[in-house]
Amino acid sequence: MNSISVREAGEMNFGELGEGYALVLRTADSVTEMRDLTLKNLDRLREWEPWAQTEQTLEGTAAYTQFQLEQFATGSAVPGMILRGDTAIGSVSLRIDACLHTAELGYWIDEEAEGRGVVTRACARMIEHAESVAVRRIEIRTAVGNRRSAAVAERLGFEREGVLRQALPIGADRLDVVIYGRVL
Repeated sequence: MNSISVREAGEMNFGELGEGYALVLRTADSVTEMRDLTLKNLDRLREWEPWAQTEQTLEGTAAYTQFQLEQFATGSAVPGMILRGDTAIGSVSLRIDACLHTAELGYWIDEEAEGRGVVTRACARMIEHAESVAVRRIEIRTAVGNRRSAAVAERLGFEREGVLRQALPIGADRLDVVIYGRVL
């Protein structure tokens, strides 16, 4: 299968987020920029993300982006990218289970863009999209110690529902995971 680009997936733009930020569909055209952004933030991401434990290659980023776009084409994922102007500064995505009408929301942002409410606004847009495709429940899962991620969930009105003990493998360690849920 050929890679899906902006032209093939359609120009899915979730719109402006204020202050020069926007949420758009991640595409095959963004692979190099997203890999470079990941590398820039890799030490921070490795603290909380299992996927960040592996080498971040251009080929791996391209394969993951293509996988996400294939999932988007089937309605089971929405890979979003946060932009400041024309520059990628973060990621917000939904994994959707159409049978259960549920989704999981994930996000991260460049360290230099933290503390401006951009992730919260981008997640709110993604939640609006989830509602439009009949999702009725969204979960956010984050490591117990990841206060910044938990704060986003709380600002968005998610309720802390419980803790999964040692559910997140980070290198040789296993971290407890907090589940936040929101019924739409």
